[in-house]
Amino acid sequence: MRNTVRWVAAAAATITIAGGAVPASANDPVSRVTGTAEFRLPFAPDNDVRQFSFDVKADPFTRPLPGRPQGLPMDATGTVRVSHHVATSNVTVTFEAAVDCLITSPGYAAMTAVVTRADTPVADWVGKRVGFSVQDGGRGGHGDRAGYSWSMSADQEEDGTWVQARVGTCLAPAPFGPVTRGDFRVRHVELREDPQP
Repeated sequence: MRNTVRWVAAAAATITIAGGAVPASANDPVSRVTGTAEFRLPFAPDNDVRQFSFDVKADPFTRPLPGRPQGLPMDATGTVRVSHHVATSNVTVTFEAAVDCLITSPGYAAMTAVVTRADTPVADWVGKRVGFSVQDGGRGGHGDRAGYSWSMSADQEEDGTWVQARVGTCLAPAPFGPVTRGDFRVRHVELREDPQP
């Protein structure tokens, strides 16, 4: 991905709450991922500047699915914004995406988002789901890391050709990119119990 721009991000999702849903109240803490940071790729160092900005929170049991009218405990909402400054061409490409899934553990988060807006080089990504991961190392961003799905995962077709793998909800690789500036914050809350048997 040295000379190829492949970036994505997320804009706030509007979610309809159906019968049986148990939305979080303002006083009820939920998992969150916030903050903005730049990170580098240890396996492909270059002069590019890659930045993720997260404003994401859990919104359990708010996204009805076939067979799951109550939704899932990892339902989420929020915005991810991605900016990639490509040094070789002096161009900055940005994306936004709407978060649909979030799972956390202490200091770690994995989430997915569907691209809602993308600059021309990757305009065909609108409607595509991508995965993000964050490691919150504490100490003002020291030890933080970021990960993403779009150039990390491939799938083999029946004819033997390799294609970019489809991303399911809440699927993301481990956060492999060390943060060089900024701070990610992860607030972990255990997943809620299903409101329906």
